[in-house]
Order: sequence, then structure tokens, then C-alpha cells
Amino acid sequence: MLQAPEITPEVVEKDKLYRDMGITDEEFGMIKKILGRLPNFTETGIFSVMWSEHCSYKTSKPVLAKFPTKAPHVIQGPGEGAGIIDIGDNQAVVFKVESHNHPSAVEPYQGAATGVGGIIRDVFSMGARPIALLNSLRFGNLTSGRVKYLFEEVVHGIAGYGNCVGVPTVGGEVQFDNCYEGNPLVNAMCVGLIDQKDIQKGIAAGIGNTIIYAGARTGRDGIHGATFASEDLSEESESKRPSVQVGDPFMEKLLIEACLEVIHCNALVGIQDMGAAGLTSSASEMASKAGTGMEMNLDLIPQRELNMTPYEMMLSESQERMLLCVKQGEEQEIIDIFEKYGLEAVAVGKVTDDKKFRLLHKGEVAADIPVDSLAEDAPVYHKPSKVPGYYEEFQAMDNYIPDVKNQAEALKALLQQPTIASKEWVYDQYDSMVQTNTVVTPGSDAAVVRVRGYDKALAMTTDCNSRYIYLDPEVGGKIAVAEAARNIICSGARPLGLTDGLNFGNPDKPEVFWQIEKSVDGMSEACLKLNTPVISGNVSLYNESGNQAIFPTPVVGMVGLHESLDHITPSFFQAEGDAIYVIGEATPEFGGSELQNVFENKYFGKAPAIDLDVEAKRQTQLLQAIQSGLVASAHDLAEGGLGVALAESLFGTNLGCVVDVDGNLTTALFSETQSRFIVSVKQENREVFEASVEDAKLIGSVTNTKMLQVTKADETVIEESVADLTALWKGAIPCLLKSKA
Repeated sequence: MLQAPEITPEVVEKDKLYRDMGITDEEFGMIKKILGRLPNFTETGIFSVMWSEHCSYKTSKPVLAKFPTKAPHVIQGPGEGAGIIDIGDNQAVVFKVESHNHPSAVEPYQGAATGVGGIIRDVFSMGARPIALLNSLRFGNLTSGRVKYLFEEVVHGIAGYGNCVGVPTVGGEVQFDNCYEGNPLVNAMCVGLIDQKDIQKGIAAGIGNTIIYAGARTGRDGIHGATFASEDLSEESESKRPSVQVGDPFMEKLLIEACLEVIHCNALVGIQDMGAAGLTSSASEMASKAGTGMEMNLDLIPQRELNMTPYEMMLSESQERMLLCVKQGEEQEIIDIFEKYGLEAVAVGKVTDDKKFRLLHKGEVAADIPVDSLAEDAPVYHKPSKVPGYYEEFQAMDNYIPDVKNQAEALKALLQQPTIASKEWVYDQYDSMVQTNTVVTPGSDAAVVRVRGYDKALAMTTDCNSRYIYLDPEVGGKIAVAEAARNIICSGARPLGLTDGLNFGNPDKPEVFWQIEKSVDGMSEACLKLNTPVISGNVSLYNESGNQAIFPTPVVGMVGLHESLDHITPSFFQAEGDAIYVIGEATPEFGGSELQNVFENKYFGKAPAIDLDVEAKRQTQLLQAIQSGLVASAHDLAEGGLGVALAESLFGTNLGCVVDVDGNLTTALFSETQSRFIVSVKQENREVFEASVEDAKLIGSVTNTKMLQVTKADETVIEESVADLTALWKGAIPCLLKSKA
């Protein structure tokens, strides 16, 4: 949509052009009141992106306020490019997750690639060096050609950008369910490391200071990307390809190095990346946060296309661009650093004292808006909420227990389910070792990256079982946080905090808004109990296609601290003769389980229960046992229960195990009861371990047989070669991708 001369403010109102930009009639009335006049076409576009859900969180703000965001170790909570947590030694870890769902649905390679580029900029704009990338992906089942295409291209896009930019992709998760068929989820997380003295903020302070534009030139790609992310996907979404940006990881690498050099300049006042809503959001947010105004001359904006209008320049989401506020008279020092890296840096504006966002173009005022009206005064909606009928139906159901005739066959079927199967096809495409600090690579419970020069490391993971959250959002929300913390604990680290990617359907539907509210309630309760405050995050709503909403999927990205490298613990068995323990009893809980999916091809009933007091106690006791050197390996029990966890503890080793179970076999082997772990312990440490971890039960030992053997009352229930199980587990996803849909 171009700003032609005939599109006057009167035409914008009369023809209701604002509706095409996602502005309601009521909101247009608010804008007229704020300005005291009709907005012109450019101003209407600026309001539309800044008041979109993606930028303003106008429907989710009331819910987000429930999250606990403060703790003694939190340096920066939500509100900046990324959150920051103290890790001692005057250092801090910086991290955030972002979604790029809609762009990835219509242009999967560039959608995923630019999602990676954008989250990296969020982290280094804080002054931190990006040290790790993770992702959380959701797709439909790998049975249709389109889903296979989306899956392959998203993975290629993540690899294509991450590998070139020189930041290791160290972990993540991929799940497959029908509800994501038309609307895949692509959530990218970046973790950075910073000396606390170098922390930057995105502010435009100091009247008369200069605004500098740095990095790539502005083109017409990504226009209205923020509003595109704030509507349902539909047949017309293919035509929104211009709303998908195109990334250049090589330029981003230069931008990282230039910005990390610039932060040491006394001339720098503030810095922010141009993310969603591009130049509009970065400029208006920097001024609003500082309590100032900003004037920019759009004739000075570096452009890669001819005759760009103010509307196009302000709404473009071209990648690899930064906005800086620099002390007046000291601009050249900053410009010289960018030029050293072959990057353009241009003074395009100044900080003003009138709290106005003023844009000049060809000698005329193209926009004149009170800056706070964009960043702070967006409307906030308290949406109606309604308990869905399906939830009440599920809660009234009897307990579902699948009738498993052959435990060995059930285990083999589970290991071939794409959500459980090896993701090696995915992570083999990622460079996980660049920067040479990765200690635990993809495929483990949590990735681990050492802090060079110190006896410490950072553990990181992304988690969310959306099936549980669909069945019971509040319980599922608790489980999502608890599972992430479990993975961090199993690696030997203490959980520090989390970033969330809240992916939901259309919030205008009361049943969907209820899912959002209840998920956040559950997550908040778990955050408080496990001392993992929310320090940053992202909301992605309107994830629907063909009137089908995705399962509610609030992704949890969590980071933990290894206080010594000696605490780093593998997730697989280590040596013949080690004792195998399960922490926590299994009860028959199969609602939302992978076994229910295998048998019924759908999910129903109650989600597994979780007691956060029990969860916290077991996590604390296990971490103390690990830190005391009592644990050889630790792995949490998740999808597929004990049977799958035993197999996963053997994959990649030359070992086997013999385990004895009691009670109902299906429950013992495949229930997804929460707050449970499988650990191996050297024989000489058994007594002390058992005294340290009160819910631990000895179930068997590690062998050198290369066989997984499960017995019950001296009768062999499962006896399978680890090599055969590995082949099924590793081959499942490549096999599905090769099969003709």
C-alpha cells in the first residue's frame, strides 16, 4: 500500500483505509482525539503497527502483569530488548525468545532465518555477546507434502542464518501435532554474556543529541509485518509474502562486532534494534522510555529502493538495522567504527524536548504524533473469558488407561513417534560448536555452554508440552515451567529464570482467552515456587488457520548456572555396574500422553497432576546430590515415561540395563506422571545418595550387554537390542521425510 498524493486524511477516514491496517473504528476515533485532527496516511500506518498486538500487547497486557518478574538476581526484567540476570563475577546472562510464526508459514526459509537474526539483535543491542541459540518448533504431522516442506525449509533457514552469523545453535525442541498443520510455530531464543558495566538501554536521552541509523539500507520488505503477525492465517496469507523480511547473516555478523565495539564509546547514549515495526518502534520507544521527543529527516534514511514513501520507510522491517542515540558533536567516532566494518552509519535525526515524534520528508512534515501515544497509550482490552465445553467434558471423564498387549512393541512405536524420535536430522544441520564453548551439544536434556576463563557454565533449554495445556491450561502451564527446570537440574545447574513465547489462537474468542489466562496462572505459580522469574518474553496470538486454533503453546526458555564445571552431568548412563534409580512413583496418567496419541490419534481426559511442593523438593534434593558428586547421570521422565527414558539413557553408549518394575506394567513403563527423574549412581555412592534423595527407588543397574531388559516378578517383559531401538529412534524422521506423501 503506497502513499499516493490522492490519499488524503479525508480519504483515509471516508474509505476506512485504516481497517485494512488492522485499526478498528473505535481505535481510529481514539487516534483522532489524540491528534486533535484526522491522521494522514503515514500516521495511520504508524499507529496501526504500534497498536498491533505484536507491538503493544493490547489484549495480553492484563494477563502478563501476573508474571513474577523480580528477584535479587534479576538485573533487567521485561521492557527492554532482552532480560538480564546476575551470574556473579560482575557478569550477567542476557536472553529472550521471539516468535516468527506467520512469516514462517508463508515463506519458511526466510521466516525462520529472520527470526534468528531478530532475536540475536535483541541480545546484542543490550551490549551482550550472543553465545548460543535455541529454538522451539511445532509442525503438523509429517504425512503431508506441505508440512514436510515447511519443516525442512524452517530447519534450513535456522541453520542457514545461525551457521553463517557465527553463533552456535545448541539446543531446542520439535513437536508434531495436527493442530499445527496450517500454522507452524517457529520460536527462536538467544543467550548472551555481558560484563555488567557494559549493559545498554534503548533510550534516546539528552535534548539535542543525535540519532544515528546504522546497518543495512531500508527496502520494501516486511512492511506491515507486525500487523501481519496480529491476524489469523488465511488463504490470502500467501499474498503477504512482502510482509516477510529477507536476512543477511554476514552483515549481521559485522553488525554484532561493530555494536559491541560501539558500546565502549563514551559517546553512546542508547541503542536499539529495528525489530517488529522497524524504524517506527525503535525510534518512538527510545524516545518514550527517555521521556523525550524525536525528529527525523526521512530524506537521510539509507534506502535501497527508489522513491520510497514515508509510510514505506517507517513500516519496513528490513533486517540488520540499528538505531543509536549519540552525544551531540561526537557522532564521527561512532560512524567511524561502523565504517571500519564496512557498514553504513548516518545521522538522521535529533532528540527533542517536546515529546513529539516528528518526521520530515522533502521539506514537509510527514508525521507529528505525541510519542507516548504510540509506545505507552495503546488501548488495553480486557477480553471476555469462557471455559471451553471440551475442558468440562475432559474433566468429567474416567481415567484413561490404554490396553497395551505387548510392552516391547509399544516401546518401539513410541520411539518412532516424531515428537519422541531423534532430532538428529534437525540438529546435524546446525553448527553447535562455533565459538568452541559448547560443552553439552543438542540431543541432551539441556545444552551447556561454558563461561570462558571461569569455573562455571550456563545450561539452557526450551520446553512446552502443549497437549497437557490443551487439556488443562493451568496444570499444563505449571508443567511447562517445571519441565524446563527439571532439564536444567538434570544437567547439574541451578535454574535462574525464564523467557516465554506465548503462542495462542485468536484472543477474541472467549475460550482462547481463557486458555491464555489459565496458562499464565499456572506458569506464574510454578515460577514463584521454583524461583524462576520471567525476565523477558514474546506474545504471538492469532495462530489459527481454517478456523482451527493451535494448541495453546506457551514455550518456556530457561537458563541455569553451573556453579562449577564439575557439576555438569550427562543425561545418559555412564558405566557398567552403576545403580539405576527412579525418583517418584508412577500413577496411571495418560491424558495428553504420547501413548494416548499412538492408540487413539487424539488427546482427551485429564492432564497429569503436578504438586509444586513435591516438584521443588525433588529438584532441590537432586541438585544437591549432583553438586555433592553422587550422581553419574540424570534424565527427566517426560513423553513416553520410564520406558522411553531408559532407552534414551542408553542411546549413544555401549551399555545396556536390567530394570525390575512392579504394579501395572503400562503405568510403570509409559505413564507420564510428573516430577520424576531417572538417575544412575556409582555403587559406592548408593548409601549417601539414598539418604539425600528421599523419593529415590532402586530399580536396576547398568550392564555391558547392549540390551534393554525390563522384568516384572522374574518374568522378562522387554528384552531388546539397544542397536535395534537406536535404529528405529534415529530413522523415524528421515524415513517420514523420504516417504511419498
